[in-house]
Amino acid sequence: MYYKFNGFTQRLVGAAASAAYNPQGFKPIVSTDSPALIFGTTTKLASDLPATDSFLGKNKVPDLQKLFQKADGLPVHLKRGVPDKLLYRTTMALTIGGTIYCLVALYIASQPRNQK
Repeated sequence: MYYKFNGFTQRLVGAAASAAYNPQGFKPIVSTDSPALIFGTTTKLASDLPATDSFLGKNKVPDLQKLFQKADGLPVHLKRGVPDKLLYRTTMALTIGGTIYCLVALYIASQPRNQK
């Protein structure tokens, strides 16, 4: 059974399902017009596209595989030269600096304040 609030008696009264889901006499408005198109272009299926498109560019994966698999004794994160070394050293400096900052903050926080 469904209930709805009666505004006159200020109580819940039994009601039909449509009246209970649309209180106060409001009825849902169903539009008979079709909605306007948002994207008016047609879609392309993947099967319709050619196998190789010009927008893909050159495949760099084989070159990068050769570079990273070369046995030159360098770790993988430093194989691409100066930018990798700069990024690595910056990361290490920030890590060490952050650790020192945290230790100093802990030391300062552990010291009692002087009461005047």
